[in-house]
Amino acid sequence: MIWFTKGLAVTKRAVGVALAMTLCLGACGDQQAASASGTYTIGFVNGASTEFHHCLQQAVEGEAGRRGVKVVTANSQQNAKTELANIESMVAQHVDAVIVQTVDTRALAADIAKARAAKIPIFLTSVAPEDTTTILGAVAVDLNQAGLLDASWISNDAVGRPGTTAVIAGAPGAASDLLVRGFTDNLPKNIKVVASEPGMFNRARAKGVATGMIRKHPGLGYAFVANEDMAVGAAEAFRAAGKNVRIVTVNGTDTGLAGIEDGRFAATVSNPASKLGQRAVENTIALLNKEPISKVDYIPISLITKTDLSRAPKYCLID
Repeated sequence: MIWFTKGLAVTKRAVGVALAMTLCLGACGDQQAASASGTYTIGFVNGASTEFHHCLQQAVEGEAGRRGVKVVTANSQQNAKTELANIESMVAQHVDAVIVQTVDTRALAADIAKARAAKIPIFLTSVAPEDTTTILGAVAVDLNQAGLLDASWISNDAVGRPGTTAVIAGAPGAASDLLVRGFTDNLPKNIKVVASEPGMFNRARAKGVATGMIRKHPGLGYAFVANEDMAVGAAEAFRAAGKNVRIVTVNGTDTGLAGIEDGRFAATVSNPASKLGQRAVENTIALLNKEPISKVDYIPISLITKTDLSRAPKYCLID
């Protein structure tokens, strides 16, 4: 199976055989399509408890409430086995569809198989498969473009001079892998990646990772950090070491924008979780009602630097 964010295909060895093009949820919405959208009950399986996940859930619940749709929620806490148990719980509650913010794209093979057996369609957030016959739909972030935007900022800042960068990823196996690939694949040849380690979307852990990186690479020029909360920890570590490492990151939260304002971060890529959650509910209902919309949708993203702060969208609020 090849997992896509717009413009990027990433092969997951363990997924290819498991999903194997054999799972088809395309017809699973037949019985729901006859219902009015207001009668739907939608499950939402969140992946963790970071600010992103909190804002995503807030948006899902808010949009569902506006549309008179009931939402049943669960959190997988970055554990693939817990994710499957959550899917099983949704099946037992006879929801009409499940929106999933997966912890690991490889985990989705079992998730989709379990839901398929119960004729319950799955809608994905953040990532999408190449073969969309396996899902009801998806609303994704163009993670290749997000990584590219941060890489392009470094390219423009370095202007051809040799330099080094470190990568502090999130949790392996899901959107973080695609985001990091988008960054590293689009770095200019004059910038070398000298260290890469997951921070697990945890500020304290990211700080520890950054501390180790700066000890091993005291001349480090740049760091790519897979979310702004981790970037706060990384900035603390670099400053404690007396090093001016230019950090590029992702999300566009209030914390991130404050980091741009005060110079802790050089750039971030805004990808509002509010829009992702809102669109997930909108499209899930539309697809259950068999409306003629695209199965895979993408939310807009943008590079934010100090000169762009005034146009940065709200991260955790729906306009």
